[in-house]
Amino acid sequence: MLFLDLDRFKIINDSLGHSFGDLLLQETAERLKKWQRAQDTVARIGGDEFVIALTGIKEISDVAVVTERIMDLITADFVIQNRRFNLSCSIGISIYPDHGVDNETLIKNADAAMYCAKESGRNAFRFFTDEMNVQVMERLTIEHHLRSALENKEFFLVYQPQINLSTSRICGMEALIHWNQPQIGAIPPDRFIRVAENSGLILPIGEWVLQTACSTVKRWHDQGLPRIPVAVSVSAIQFRQECFCEVVRKVLRESGLPPECLELEVTETALLSGSDVTRPVLQELNRMGVKLAIDDFGTGYSSLSYLRQFRVNKLKIDRSFIKAVAHNADDAAITGAIVRMAKSLGLRVIAEGVETEMQIAFLRAQECDEVQGYFFSKPLSVDAMMERLRMESAVACSHCAIATGK
Repeated sequence: MLFLDLDRFKIINDSLGHSFGDLLLQETAERLKKWQRAQDTVARIGGDEFVIALTGIKEISDVAVVTERIMDLITADFVIQNRRFNLSCSIGISIYPDHGVDNETLIKNADAAMYCAKESGRNAFRFFTDEMNVQVMERLTIEHHLRSALENKEFFLVYQPQINLSTSRICGMEALIHWNQPQIGAIPPDRFIRVAENSGLILPIGEWVLQTACSTVKRWHDQGLPRIPVAVSVSAIQFRQECFCEVVRKVLRESGLPPECLELEVTETALLSGSDVTRPVLQELNRMGVKLAIDDFGTGYSSLSYLRQFRVNKLKIDRSFIKAVAHNADDAAITGAIVRMAKSLGLRVIAEGVETEMQIAFLRAQECDEVQGYFFSKPLSVDAMMERLRMESAVACSHCAIATGK
């Protein structure tokens, strides 16, 4: 039993419309019908979910081969309403009688395996195990508590300083969401953000993060602390919502934070999953004066063509490259190439996950502009960040006094 779910289908529906999404579902169904053998069954059970019952399978390894062929079918180019784009899917697999002896159990366990495939990064398939069932129950528990977390004020933000490598001074900060759930305790972002995205809860949560970060930083500015911008990560689902620019405009208006003091971090995947939608959003953000950084750069498309198309201000090199730059020639070469490419395009570069002297030395040699990581500071609470900014202001004043001879 194969449980197939289209990846990021909600983004397509939200950005291109439900009628376009319906055509996509029809095309997907046609592909699956043409592929299926006479003894197999293909059914759409709701939304963008399909179930495929395979019979006459002699070896479990054959199921993997069949599943890969199905995934190849889905990833082949779609052309709908003169739009050409790519899609992927996640598939969970259950086997009779190992994973159930009735249809309901087999479908439930295949569904659990599918969620595991999504959690591992999408565009993948997984066989069901008991551990997967535990993971799915945990996911449902997290989603249940997420629905009341905002109302109960369980979220809070911490701020990680970003350092200018030339001056060793704070030049920015990233706002990071944390969640302290009363019954469960601290839940790290990597456990709840994807659940929030899959459930649609990322929209109100993301707006709360944006509003809280902007209001807090504006309050610091009003208290005379250094006028340092704040970076806020934006998920692909937020970025694709029809009213995203209006949300940003409303937050800036209500908080009073100048647009140039807000930097939105968006992944390459979010930018490129629908360039027809992306371009007008970026143009509007540019007109507003908001800065844009590409997060996790190097892990996605990383092509020069879209950097020419979209007016971005900064590239953020993913921590997976920085971790090994001192002893891995490939990661060092990739990091150096990203910095040089950014410089040639007039973009700033920030490296995240910086933790050692050797990494700092390498990045300075490459003329990287900014760094962020535990070498300089872990994420700080509101009070600790305020104190850090006060120290930064005091240092700046002392340097100014020395320069003027006072």
